[in-house]
Amino acid sequence: RHAVLELAKGKFTTDPANHTGEGIFFSSRACDDYAIFSGGVYFSHEFGKKEDWILETDGLRGTTVIMKLNNHTSRKLKKVFDEYATVDGFGFNKTVVPVKLAQYGDDLLVSRSQAKRVLNRVDRFKTVIFDFTGVDSVGQAFADEIFRVFAIRHPDIEILDIRANKEVSNMISRAKVAAKSLDVGQVNLS
Repeated sequence: RHAVLELAKGKFTTDPANHTGEGIFFSSRACDDYAIFSGGVYFSHEFGKKEDWILETDGLRGTTVIMKLNNHTSRKLKKVFDEYATVDGFGFNKTVVPVKLAQYGDDLLVSRSQAKRVLNRVDRFKTVIFDFTGVDSVGQAFADEIFRVFAIRHPDIEILDIRANKEVSNMISRAKVAAKSLDVGQVNLS
Protein backbone atom coordinates (compact mmCIF):
# COMPACT_ATOMS: atom_id res chain seq x y z
CA ARG A 1 0.00 0.00 0.00
CA HIS A 2 2.77 2.41 0.85
CA ALA A 3 4.46 1.80 -2.52
CA VAL A 4 1.17 2.48 -4.31
CA LEU A 5 0.79 5.76 -2.42
CA GLU A 6 4.26 6.75 -3.61
CA LEU A 7 3.48 5.75 -7.22
CA ALA A 8 0.28 7.80 -7.10
CA LYS A 9 2.30 10.93 -6.17
CA GLY A 10 4.73 10.54 -9.06
CA LYS A 11 8.51 11.09 -9.23
CA PHE A 12 9.09 7.72 -7.52
CA THR A 13 12.05 5.74 -8.83
CA THR A 14 14.45 3.12 -7.57
CA ASP A 15 17.01 4.16 -10.22
CA PRO A 16 17.19 7.97 -10.47
CA ALA A 17 20.35 7.84 -12.61
CA ASN A 18 18.39 6.17 -15.40
CA HIS A 19 14.79 7.40 -15.14
CA THR A 20 12.71 10.12 -13.51
CA GLY A 21 9.93 8.07 -11.95
CA GLU A 22 7.32 9.88 -14.02
CA GLY A 23 6.40 7.00 -16.34
CA ILE A 24 3.81 5.20 -14.22
CA PHE A 25 2.28 8.48 -13.07
CA PHE A 26 1.75 9.86 -16.59
CA SER A 27 0.92 6.50 -18.17
CA SER A 28 -1.85 5.98 -15.63
CA ARG A 29 -3.32 9.38 -16.47
CA ALA A 30 -2.96 9.04 -20.25
CA CYS A 31 -4.87 5.75 -20.38
CA ASP A 32 -8.61 5.22 -20.05
CA ASP A 33 -8.00 2.44 -17.52
CA TYR A 34 -4.73 1.62 -15.78
CA ALA A 35 -4.24 -1.09 -13.17
CA ILE A 36 -1.37 -2.73 -11.32
CA PHE A 37 -1.81 -6.07 -9.54
CA SER A 38 1.17 -6.90 -7.32
CA GLY A 39 1.73 -8.83 -4.12
CA GLY A 40 -1.93 -8.92 -3.13
CA VAL A 41 -2.50 -5.22 -3.88
CA TYR A 42 -4.64 -3.88 -6.73
CA PHE A 43 -4.18 -0.22 -7.76
CA SER A 44 -6.41 1.41 -10.36
CA HIS A 45 -6.66 4.77 -12.07
CA GLU A 46 -9.55 5.45 -14.43
CA PHE A 47 -9.67 8.52 -16.65
CA GLY A 48 -12.41 10.89 -15.55
CA LYS A 49 -12.69 9.44 -12.03
CA LYS A 50 -12.03 11.69 -9.05
CA GLU A 51 -9.74 9.27 -7.30
CA ASP A 52 -7.34 6.40 -7.63
CA TRP A 53 -8.33 3.35 -5.67
CA ILE A 54 -6.68 0.40 -4.06
CA LEU A 55 -7.91 -3.02 -2.97
CA GLU A 56 -6.20 -5.84 -1.18
CA THR A 57 -6.59 -9.24 -2.85
CA ASP A 58 -5.52 -12.78 -2.10
CA GLY A 59 -3.51 -15.25 -4.12
CA LEU A 60 -1.77 -12.98 -6.64
CA ARG A 61 1.90 -13.62 -7.23
CA GLY A 62 4.17 -11.42 -9.29
CA THR A 63 3.12 -8.18 -10.95
CA THR A 64 0.67 -7.51 -13.76
CA VAL A 65 0.06 -4.12 -15.40
CA ILE A 66 -3.04 -3.53 -17.52
CA MET A 67 -3.39 -0.41 -19.68
CA LYS A 68 -6.45 0.33 -21.83
CA LEU A 69 -6.83 3.20 -24.29
CA ASN A 70 -9.67 3.84 -26.70
CA ASN A 71 -8.34 3.74 -30.28
CA HIS A 72 -10.27 6.89 -31.12
CA THR A 73 -9.53 9.02 -28.07
CA SER A 74 -9.35 12.77 -28.50
CA ARG A 75 -7.12 13.08 -25.43
CA LYS A 76 -3.72 14.64 -26.11
CA LEU A 77 -0.61 13.79 -24.09
CA LYS A 78 0.34 17.47 -23.96
CA LYS A 79 -2.89 18.22 -22.09
CA VAL A 80 -2.14 15.40 -19.61
CA PHE A 81 1.39 16.75 -19.03
CA ASP A 82 0.20 20.37 -18.81
CA GLU A 83 -2.29 19.47 -16.08
CA TYR A 84 0.64 18.63 -13.77
CA ALA A 85 3.03 21.40 -14.83
CA THR A 86 3.14 24.76 -13.11
CA VAL A 87 2.51 28.04 -14.90
CA ASP A 88 5.97 28.18 -16.46
CA GLY A 89 5.01 25.02 -18.38
CA PHE A 90 8.29 23.28 -17.65
CA GLY A 91 8.57 20.15 -15.60
CA PHE A 92 6.33 17.94 -13.56
CA ASN A 93 5.77 20.32 -10.65
CA LYS A 94 2.25 19.55 -9.45
CA THR A 95 0.85 16.39 -7.88
CA VAL A 96 -2.35 15.15 -6.33
CA VAL A 97 -1.92 12.98 -3.23
CA PRO A 98 -4.81 10.54 -2.64
CA VAL A 99 -4.76 10.66 1.18
CA LYS A 100 -7.10 7.64 1.41
CA LEU A 101 -4.21 5.41 0.26
CA ALA A 102 -2.45 6.17 3.57
CA GLN A 103 -5.25 4.48 5.53
CA TYR A 104 -4.75 0.83 6.35
CA GLY A 105 -7.98 -1.02 7.06
CA ASP A 106 -9.95 0.70 9.80
CA ASP A 107 -7.00 2.81 10.98
CA LEU A 108 -7.72 6.49 11.40
CA LEU A 109 -5.33 9.16 10.15
CA VAL A 110 -4.45 10.74 13.47
CA SER A 111 -0.70 10.82 13.99
CA ARG A 112 2.24 12.92 12.84
CA SER A 113 4.02 9.77 11.65
CA GLN A 114 1.09 8.98 9.31
CA ALA A 115 1.21 12.56 8.00
CA LYS A 116 4.96 12.26 7.42
CA ARG A 117 4.35 9.15 5.26
CA VAL A 118 1.85 11.16 3.20
CA LEU A 119 4.37 14.02 2.97
CA ASN A 120 7.24 11.79 1.88
CA ARG A 121 8.81 13.29 -1.29
CA VAL A 122 6.17 16.01 -1.81
CA ASP A 123 8.92 18.59 -1.32
CA ARG A 124 9.90 17.78 -4.93
CA PHE A 125 6.83 19.61 -6.21
CA LYS A 126 5.81 23.28 -6.37
CA THR A 127 2.08 22.53 -5.93
CA VAL A 128 0.74 19.66 -3.82
CA ILE A 129 -2.99 18.93 -3.74
CA PHE A 130 -4.16 16.61 -0.96
CA ASP A 131 -7.31 14.76 -2.09
CA PHE A 132 -9.40 13.69 0.91
CA THR A 133 -11.98 11.67 -1.04
CA GLY A 134 -13.14 8.77 1.15
CA VAL A 135 -11.43 10.08 4.31
CA ASP A 136 -14.05 10.47 7.05
CA SER A 137 -11.87 12.19 9.64
CA VAL A 138 -8.31 13.15 10.51
CA GLY A 139 -6.73 13.87 13.86
CA GLN A 140 -5.37 17.23 14.97
CA ALA A 141 -1.74 16.05 14.84
CA PHE A 142 -2.16 14.67 11.29
CA ALA A 143 -3.64 17.94 9.98
CA ASP A 144 -1.18 20.06 11.95
CA GLU A 145 1.86 18.22 10.55
CA ILE A 146 0.77 18.84 6.94
CA PHE A 147 -0.96 22.22 7.00
CA ARG A 148 1.07 24.01 9.69
CA VAL A 149 4.46 22.38 10.31
CA PHE A 150 5.22 21.32 6.72
CA ALA A 151 3.70 24.52 5.31
CA ILE A 152 5.92 26.69 7.51
CA ARG A 153 9.03 24.67 6.63
CA HIS A 154 8.22 24.86 2.90
CA PRO A 155 6.76 28.32 2.20
CA ASP A 156 7.68 27.98 -1.49
CA ILE A 157 5.31 25.00 -1.94
CA GLU A 158 1.63 25.69 -2.59
CA ILE A 159 -0.37 23.27 -0.41
CA LEU A 160 -4.03 22.74 -1.29
CA ASP A 161 -6.78 20.39 -0.20
CA ILE A 162 -9.78 19.10 -2.14
CA ARG A 163 -12.84 16.94 -1.50
CA ALA A 164 -12.60 17.11 2.29
CA ASN A 165 -15.82 16.63 4.22
CA LYS A 166 -16.84 19.18 6.89
CA GLU A 167 -15.06 17.39 9.76
CA VAL A 168 -11.78 17.09 7.84
CA SER A 169 -12.09 20.68 6.55
CA ASN A 170 -12.48 21.92 10.13
CA MET A 171 -9.24 20.19 11.20
CA ILE A 172 -7.40 21.56 8.16
CA SER A 173 -8.72 25.08 8.80
CA ARG A 174 -7.64 24.87 12.43
CA ALA A 175 -4.06 23.98 11.37
CA LYS A 176 -3.96 26.73 8.73
CA VAL A 177 -5.18 29.35 11.23
CA ALA A 178 -2.51 28.23 13.72
CA ALA A 179 0.16 28.57 11.00
CA LYS A 180 -0.96 32.12 10.16
CA SER A 181 -1.04 33.20 13.80
CA LEU A 182 2.63 32.33 14.38
CA ASP A 183 5.43 34.82 13.96
CA VAL A 184 7.45 32.53 11.69
CA GLY A 185 10.64 34.53 12.33
CA GLN A 186 10.50 33.47 15.98
CA VAL A 187 9.67 29.80 15.38
CA ASN A 188 12.36 27.14 15.27
CA LEU A 189 10.87 23.97 13.77
CA SER A 190 14.16 22.08 13.48
